[in-house]
Amino acid sequence: MLDSLFSSALTDTNLTFNNAVITIGLAIILGLVISLTYMKTNQSTYSQSFTLTMVVLPVIVAIIILLIGSNIARAFSLAGAFSIIRFRSAPGDPKDIAYVLFTMASGLACGVGAFGYAVLFTIILCVLMFVLSRFNFGGKKSQLKTLKVTIPENLSYEEALNEVFHTFNVPFDLKKIRTTELGSLYELVYSVTIHESVSQKEFLDAIRTRNGNLDISLTMSPTTEY
Repeated sequence: MLDSLFSSALTDTNLTFNNAVITIGLAIILGLVISLTYMKTNQSTYSQSFTLTMVVLPVIVAIIILLIGSNIARAFSLAGAFSIIRFRSAPGDPKDIAYVLFTMASGLACGVGAFGYAVLFTIILCVLMFVLSRFNFGGKKSQLKTLKVTIPENLSYEEALNEVFHTFNVPFDLKKIRTTELGSLYELVYSVTIHESVSQKEFLDAIRTRNGNLDISLTMSPTTEY
């Protein structure tokens, strides 16, 4: 039975009403499964617009494949129509791009009638995503951050915070120095690597005692995982 399901899937790709309903329905279900997987594995970073896109994208791809079928002229016509569209977006997370390709692949499989393979590949990849997320595959325990500290002019900026960095075992690199308040204050910008075992509150409190409770900011660097 399974052999017949997988072997006959690619033979019936004619555009009929029943075939279209089954294809679109399965594409929606697979899109929902992939979208839910994405939300579960990215609970703190996902956006509603992206999750909705992952539900709709397999349906769009499946419909395009159904319309094209084996008609080469129709394929070139659709390619010309879609070449008019221009997308403008900032580069995203590589993991998000992988999910986009994932949804497109599931829609493509539905469009060509490979329903068994579409379900099989979706289940395998969703389980893989869950496992990798559960074990935090590739994650590291240190974060690269940017530390901005204001110090009075009577402190030597070259070694003002060295003792604090050594106490908390925080690797640092002084990136920028500038004067403020007509030269009465220095603003120091450090690149610091903070291990998860370091208490950031205690670290900042130690800096406050050194700089006289002046301004301090600790922000994520463009590359947060280190």
